[in-house]
Amino acid sequence: MTSLLAIEGLRTVFRQKSGEVPAVDGVDLTVERGETLGIVGESGCGKSVLSLSILRLIAPPGRIGAGRIVFEGADLLALPPAAMRAIRGNRIAMIFQEPMTSLNPSFTVGKQIIEAMRAHDRSLSARALRARAVEALAHVRISAPERRLDEYPHQLSGGMRQRVMIAMALACRPDLLIADEPTTALDVTVQAEILALLGDLQRETGMAIILITHDLGVVAEMADKVAVMYAGRIVEQAPADALFGDPQHPFTLGLLGSVPRLELERERLLAIEGTVPPPFALPSGCRFHPRCAFAASACAEIDPPLAEIAASHRVACLRAPLDQHGVWQDRETVSESREIDRPTEARAW
Repeated sequence: MTSLLAIEGLRTVFRQKSGEVPAVDGVDLTVERGETLGIVGESGCGKSVLSLSILRLIAPPGRIGAGRIVFEGADLLALPPAAMRAIRGNRIAMIFQEPMTSLNPSFTVGKQIIEAMRAHDRSLSARALRARAVEALAHVRISAPERRLDEYPHQLSGGMRQRVMIAMALACRPDLLIADEPTTALDVTVQAEILALLGDLQRETGMAIILITHDLGVVAEMADKVAVMYAGRIVEQAPADALFGDPQHPFTLGLLGSVPRLELERERLLAIEGTVPPPFALPSGCRFHPRCAFAASACAEIDPPLAEIAASHRVACLRAPLDQHGVWQDRETVSESREIDRPTEARAW
C-alpha cells in the first residue's frame, strides 16, 4: 500500500556569504494513513525547517535543493503553485508552536477561521461559513462557540487559543496534520488536555499526524513511530516501543537519560555535553561524534548511513550491530568511553 507521505532524500539549504548551508540534509521519512510520527531532537536540529519544507513554505534565502516529497502519489515539489495552494491547508494542515503569534490580534477568531475555510471553498455562503466555524470551535471542545467566534485572540486563554489554531487547521478536514511544538507554551494541565484532544480528533477523523517536539514524554504518549533528528539528519528511526525500549544511537540514549523519572529521583540526570553544530560548521565524519560518549577515532572520519539493524529500526551509527561498513561489528568493540545506563521501561516518560 502506498504511504500517505513519503519523503526521499530531502535537502533544504540556506544561502549565506560562504555559500549554501544545509538545514535539512538527506532526510527519508514515511507517514502512513492514520498514524502519528513523532520527530524529536534538540533546538537547531532542523525539525521545523523539515515541516515547512513539506508545505513548501521555505522562503529566500532558503530553498529546497534536492529530494522528493510524495503525497498520495504526487510529488509536491513538482506541483505548480496553484496546485500546491489547493493542498496546503486543505489536505495538509499545520498548527504552530505559539498561538498568540500565529493568530492575528486585529481580527476576531471567527473571521480568521472563516477566512481559512473560504480560501478552499468559495461556494459557501456567509451564513454557511459562520455555521461551519461554530461547528469547528465546538469540535475542539470550546464552550459557548457562538460567543467565542466574535472574540479576539487576547480575550482567550493560551489553551483556548491553541484550540482555535487546531480548529482552523481541521476546518477543511485534512488527511495530514503537522503539529510543530503544539504544547510547548502551555502549562502541564492544559498540555495534557490539548494532547488528549488531538488524539480524540485523530480517532474521529482518521487523519495522520506529524508531531514535532523536544518533549519525549509527549512522543511516548502520542507517537506510533519516532524519528530522532540531529544536525539536519535522521539518526534513528523506529516504532515507538522499540525506540524507547531499546534505543541504539548515542544521541537517543543521551536524550532519554536526561529525562527526569520518579523512580530515579535520587540519581543525577545525564547531560549531553556541548551544543548542536551550526549548519555552516558541521564536523567531519559522524556529526554527533564531538559530543558522543562512545566516539572512537573512526567516528571522525566515517559518516555512517541510516542502516536497518532490526525490523523497521534504522540507526546512523558505526557502533550499531548491523553496520554495513564493517568497522564495528558489536558494541563491545567500542570501549574508549563511559557507558550510559539504558532506560528499563519503554514508556516511563
